[in-house]
Amino acid sequence: MLSDTPAELLQLTFRADLDLLVGRWTHQPEPALLPAAYQQLTHAALAHNCRYWLQDIRRRIVNDPAITRWLLAEYFPDMARRLAGLRVAYLTSPALLAHIMADPTFKPVEYYDSQPYQIHFFGDEGAAVAWLKEGQATRTTQKRNG
Repeated sequence: MLSDTPAELLQLTFRADLDLLVGRWTHQPEPALLPAAYQQLTHAALAHNCRYWLQDIRRRIVNDPAITRWLLAEYFPDMARRLAGLRVAYLTSPALLAHIMADPTFKPVEYYDSQPYQIHFFGDEGAAVAWLKEGQATRTTQKRNG
């Protein structure tokens, strides 16, 4: 059985070569562990000043609705402010993606165009990384032209 500590729940790796923070969730968490795991994520993101995150949640089965509301209303906007932007690619299993998209509050990727953060869901890690890299390239182009 897996340990129920935040460090075992969420394995974080900063990929300096890609300027990505990769978080791999090892199992379906108890909701009580999520705040500490997100604190761990916050610390790593700020330590590396990394606004591009790949979150591998394929081992999770469901999302906690209260945590999802908190992420969208508070956590992501706060992290986007602190990092001057945020782009999160979620790598999901087909079953979890279907569960997420069936939620009546689910927003399509276009919704996030007007938000200080962007979120997208993927079933393929290569596509997720490509989307994150696309965001980096767009940001670089905007800086040069701005």
